[in-house]
Amino acid sequence: MITYNTENVKFPAIKRRETTAWIRRVAATYGKKVGEVGYLFCDDEHILQVNREYLGHDYYTDIITFDYDEGDVLNGDLVISLDTVRSNAELFHKEYDEELHRVIIHGILHLCGLNDKGPGEREQMEAAENAALKLR
Repeated sequence: MITYNTENVKFPAIKRRETTAWIRRVAATYGKKVGEVGYLFCDDEHILQVNREYLGHDYYTDIITFDYDEGDVLNGDLVISLDTVRSNAELFHKEYDEELHRVIIHGILHLCGLNDKGPGEREQMEAAENAALKLR
């Protein structure tokens, strides 16, 4: 089951059923099934608090992924700052909706095992995001 909640923000203009079906399609391309995945859309202040409390990081970010996977079943919590998504959309000259969906699937790709911190990983993640966006 995929759940969507908010903290300090209005719910974003996404279609839950379509988004859920898309997430399941992307997960399937990695041989994964979706178990319990929870999205929390929030503001910058909330994600900063989460980042400090759980990761010891003192900075804003667009998404934090907590991975509770069990084998080939994706389980996790994804915290997304809509403030940072909006800022990044402007910074990268993208539509807000496209950037939001990129971040939504970015977390799922992390749950599927992709990383973006090591050499060459950022490029692989971007390619995977672009492929996933085409499945929407």
